[in-house]
Amino acid sequence: MSKSFKEVTEHSPSTALVVDGLNLCFRWKHAKVTDFRDQFIDTVKSLADSYKCGRIIITGDQGSSTYRKSISPTYKISRKEKYANQTEAEAQAFKEFFAEYEATMELAAETFPVLRYQGVEADDIAAYIVEKRPIFDIDKIWLISSDGDWDLLIEEQVSRFSYVSRKEFTLDNWSTHYDVTPEEFISYKCLMGDKGDDVDGYSGIGPKRAAGIVQQYGDVFEIYGRIPLEVKYKYIETLNNNPELMMLNLELMDLRTFCSEAIGSENISDIERKLCTNTKKQ
Repeated sequence: MSKSFKEVTEHSPSTALVVDGLNLCFRWKHAKVTDFRDQFIDTVKSLADSYKCGRIIITGDQGSSTYRKSISPTYKISRKEKYANQTEAEAQAFKEFFAEYEATMELAAETFPVLRYQGVEADDIAAYIVEKRPIFDIDKIWLISSDGDWDLLIEEQVSRFSYVSRKEFTLDNWSTHYDVTPEEFISYKCLMGDKGDDVDGYSGIGPKRAAGIVQQYGDVFEIYGRIPLEVKYKYIETLNNNPELMMLNLELMDLRTFCSEAIGSENISDIERKLCTNTKKQ
């Protein structure tokens, strides 16, 4: 059993709080608070205190992923359509929110490394930090986001806290949240897709069936190699008829494998410069 992060008695410079900046800012939008930059900073510092994090790193979306849109032009297209159909009042509210978000990121950058790049999503930046944490002298990470996609990054020393559910997602309590293992999680997601991001899954395959398929046949590569599956269920027929979909979804959803491609070499150089030179700044 790994030691709980809360049992650490002192703030450790090798323990980092990695914050999904835009995601956290939506906390105040939903509460109809329009001036939240100071509250954002206070909240981040409070979370760092709670988890004894000696380092704070802010990540942020800056537009949808150029990488994913090049693979699937319909990626997150419903969000664009939703914004296009806003009322004038809704559009003004969003304009004001994003202005405050920008001001919040500027304020945060006075104290913490803030990592944002055009056409890059915070998910990929967080994944890169997790994958490369030894080069940043980071041993443990608390991810701060309500986005369940970040659970793809959970491992022995990497956990997530959701400000929406007020729940912690850790390797130790993983089975209380999911019916698949952390290693099976990406294959499980590739079968279901992600409606929120307009990533199609297979008709008739929800959480229970996706878990069953992965547990019976293995990961997406093993499933792909065994197509056609000799099972006469309609939802299996949809899988047999289009096995390429789960391989496409792997490229869209596997943060760990494709984060470097999604970020780009120039932005990666900037991340490494900021995180390697900011280790003693805070």
